[in-house]
Amino acid sequence: MSEQQSENRPETVHRVVLNDEEQYSIWWADRDLPAGWHAEGTEGTREECLARITELWTDLRPASLRRRMSAGSAA
Repeated sequence: MSEQQSENRPETVHRVVLNDEEQYSIWWADRDLPAGWHAEGTEGTREECLARITELWTDLRPASLRRRMSAGSAA
């Protein structure tokens, strides 16, 4: 079975992950996380994880950009 087929199977458990820039993605729960990514704590179907990301990730700018913009407006 290809990764594409495995990813779309309803019984495949995914997890919500994020990196140091506070960018979110989903990853297979039964696989090691790629370097630089951390589990957020949510696991479930692909759709459940994507819905959770929609709730959490309201500002798509990387964290470093948000910090720079915030520091610039405070000066």
